[in-house]
Amino acid sequence: MTDQPLHVPDPSSMSAAELSAEVLKARAELAATVDELSTRLSPKTLASEAATTARLAATDAGAFVTGAGLPKASRSRARNAKIVLGVAAGVVAVVALTVIRRARR
Repeated sequence: MTDQPLHVPDPSSMSAAELSAEVLKARAELAATVDELSTRLSPKTLASEAATTARLAATDAGAFVTGAGLPKASRSRARNAKIVLGVAAGVVAVVALTVIRRARR
């Protein structure tokens, strides 16, 4: 996909062969765009990107815990690391509450 401005030729000044060539060119561009979108939105690609993001967030959260701080270059990476840290804190709290409740019985 390109972000180039759409060039629409004046059909009244074109021959039949030029019009046919323009239609074929537009079809090829459309097919390329559909192929690129299909690749970007395929479940396999989306799952791979999600796994990579999760691994990076876990690495960033681990770096924070060891004193390296949160990533400063990317706000989304820092946000993801905070989410991982929040989930980890929630899991620790639930486990602690469960242990305390069982100890009281």
